[in-house]
Amino acid sequence: MSEPASEQVLRVDAYPTHEVGGYRVRAGKPFPFGANVVPGGVSFSVFSDQATSMTLVIYKRGEPEPTAELEFPQEFRTGSVFAMTVFGLDHENIEYGYRADGPYDPVTGHRFDARQVLSDPYARLIAGRDVWGVEPDRSRGYQYRSRVCLQDFDWGDDTPLGIPAEDLVVYETHVRGFTRHPSSQVTAPGTFAGLREKIPYLKELGINCIELLPVFEFDESDNPRTNPETGEQLFDYWGYNTVSFFAPKAGYAATGRYGMQGDEFRTLIKDLHAAGIEVILDVVFNHTAEGNEQGPTISFKGLDNATYYMLTPEGYYFNFSGTGNTVNCNHPVVRNFVLDCLRHWVADYHIDGFRFDLAAILGRSPDGTPLPNPPLLELLAYDPVLRHTKLIAEAWDAGGLYEVGNFPAYGRWAEWNGKYRDTVRSFLKGDPGVTGELATRLAGSPDLYSSRGTSASVNFLTAHDGFSLADLVSYNDKHNEANGEGNNDGGNDNASWNCGAEGPTDDPEVGALRLRQMKNALAILFTSQGIPMLLSGDEVARTQQGNNNTYCQDNELSWFDWSQVDENSELLRFTREMIAFRKRHRELRSTSHPTGQLRDTLGLPDISWHGERAWQPDWSAESRLLAVARCGTGDDDVVYAAMNSHWEAHDLELPALPGGRSWHLFADTGAEAPHDIRTPGAELELENAGKYLIGPRSVVILVGRTPDTEL
Repeated sequence: MSEPASEQVLRVDAYPTHEVGGYRVRAGKPFPFGANVVPGGVSFSVFSDQATSMTLVIYKRGEPEPTAELEFPQEFRTGSVFAMTVFGLDHENIEYGYRADGPYDPVTGHRFDARQVLSDPYARLIAGRDVWGVEPDRSRGYQYRSRVCLQDFDWGDDTPLGIPAEDLVVYETHVRGFTRHPSSQVTAPGTFAGLREKIPYLKELGINCIELLPVFEFDESDNPRTNPETGEQLFDYWGYNTVSFFAPKAGYAATGRYGMQGDEFRTLIKDLHAAGIEVILDVVFNHTAEGNEQGPTISFKGLDNATYYMLTPEGYYFNFSGTGNTVNCNHPVVRNFVLDCLRHWVADYHIDGFRFDLAAILGRSPDGTPLPNPPLLELLAYDPVLRHTKLIAEAWDAGGLYEVGNFPAYGRWAEWNGKYRDTVRSFLKGDPGVTGELATRLAGSPDLYSSRGTSASVNFLTAHDGFSLADLVSYNDKHNEANGEGNNDGGNDNASWNCGAEGPTDDPEVGALRLRQMKNALAILFTSQGIPMLLSGDEVARTQQGNNNTYCQDNELSWFDWSQVDENSELLRFTREMIAFRKRHRELRSTSHPTGQLRDTLGLPDISWHGERAWQPDWSAESRLLAVARCGTGDDDVVYAAMNSHWEAHDLELPALPGGRSWHLFADTGAEAPHDIRTPGAELELENAGKYLIGPRSVVILVGRTPDTEL
C-alpha cells in the first residue's frame, strides 16, 4: 500500500539547493556520465580536465535557439567532472549540449571555444539527423543535439544467445543497404524495421550472426563530393565517421523523427535473438567525425581535445586512421569511455559482440608507439560486463601497424584473418606457389593462432571494404570513378581475376566460369576451420560494378537487389547447402588445430593431405591441386574436399575408407545444377569408389560414410 501523498518523504537528493538561470538545481552525481533521469529532474555530468567553466545549454525540442543556459557553479565540480541536477525539466521534449570555456592554444593541444555548443559524448540519443538523406539546416549552430533517453524497453526474457564462437556463421551487412532497394518490398526500406522483416530470409540462409556496419550516429551528409559522371551528391554511406558513440543512428529508424530509434533497434535485436541470430556491431574507436585541424568541432575537440586525441608535439593530429585524427584510446579517461560505451551496448541493447575497425590503433600509446601490453585491450578482455561477448579485431591500421596473428588477445580476441583472404584469393586465381599456404589456412591458420585455437581466425574472402564476390571474379582492376577521387581510392592489391572479360559480358563460357569460381570460393570458405564470414549479397552474386570502395555510394552499387534472389537462385541454393553442410560436420568447426594424429574411431588422421594420388600431396610451386580429408572424434563420417585451381581436369585417387564406408558425393562445382550440390545427408554414393575426375577450376566435396547410414 502506498503512503498518502501528504505523508510521502522526499529523498534528500530530490531537493534543490541552488537556483541558476531561473531553474532549481543541486550538485549532481559525477557518475554515471551523460544525462540521467533522477527523482524530480535530470542529472547532467560531463568530463573536462582543462575547462575553466562549463555551461549546460537547453533547447526545447526542435527549436533553433536555446531556452536556457545554466553555468555549472564551481562547487558542482568534482575533480574534472561537472555535474548538476536540474529539476522540473520535461526531459522527453528537450535537447541539450554544453559550452566549455578554457584555453585556446593548439600547440599545447587545447581548442576551447565557448561560442560552440557541444554534443555530450555520453548522449544516448542524438537529434538533428532524424531522417536519412534530408539536407540539414546548416545555418544552425548546433547540429547534433543530445537528448535524454528513457530505459523502459521491455526485453521480456531475451538474453544474448551465447553461441559458441566456432559455430558462428557471420553475415556482414549494412542496415540501410540490406532493404533500401525497391525490390526489398518491406514496409520501411533502409531501416531497422525493414531489416527485421528479412529475418526469415537470414534464418533460411542458415546464418546465425549478423555483423552490422556502423550504427552509431554519424552524418551521411558530411561528404562534400559529387559523382563526376552524374553530378549526384555522394554520401558517407558506410558510416565510419562517428558523431556519437552511445546513440543509435536515427536515420536508420523509421521512427527516428519521433526519437524512437533506440526502441526500434532493440526490437530488431530482440527478434533476431528469437530467431537464433546474434548481433555483432562494427565499432569505430580509432577516429571520429571531427577530423583534423580543418574539421568541425562537434564534441571531443571542444570538451578536452588534448585528452581525447593523439597529438604531435606541435599540437597537430596524428593520423594512424587515414581519416585525419586518431582517438587517444590508451589515455585512462578514454579507456574508460570506450569501456563505458561497450558496456552500454551490451547492457542496454543486448549486443552479442563487436568488430573493431582498425583495431591495431587500440594498442598504440598516446604518442602513437605500439604498446607491448595494451591496457585497453586487456581491460576489454577481462571486463565482467563484456565477459561473454565476442571481440573481433581488424588487426591493422592505416599507419602501417599489421598485427594479424600477433594481436594481443588475452584469450579473448579473434581477428579478421587478412592472410586467409589473400591466400585463398590467390589460389582461386591459379597463382603458383600457393598450395602450401592454402593448407595452413584451411586448417585454421595454426601458424598465426597456435595458442588461441581456430576460432581466433575469422575467415573471409570479401567484406564491405573491397570487391564483392561477383566482382572478384569479374574484374581485374577497380573501377571507382563514380567516387569522385579519380579512381585513386580503394585498394589496388585485390588478387582478383575477371575470368576472361572485364566487367559485364554475354559470353556464356565466361559467365559459367565466374559462377563456378564463386561456388569454389564458398566451398573453400565453409570447409575451412575458423569462423566463416559472408558478405551480404555474395550468396546471390551482388555486384558493385567493379567499385571496390563504395563508402560513398548510397544507390544500387551498394544496395542488396532482392530480384537477384530469384535470378541467382542457383548460387543461393549452393550457399545455403554449404552452410548446412558445415553445421552438420563438427570436425569443420573444431576449436583445435589438427595435428595429423590418428582418430581411434576410424583409424584415420584428424587431417590428411592428398593430391592426384591419395596420401601424396604435391607441395611444389606449380601445384594447383590440393585435397584435404578430415576425420572427427565423435562422428563416424569423413569429409574430403579437393580443390583444383588448374585450368585442366585431373584424376583423383581417393583414399580408402575403413569399416565398410564408401565415398558419397556432396558437391562438385564443375557439375551443372542441380547436380552441383546436394542436401547434407542425401549425398550420392560414388559408383567408382576409388577414383573421381575433378574438372578444371573446380571443388569437389565427398563424405565417407556407410551407404545406408542416416546421419
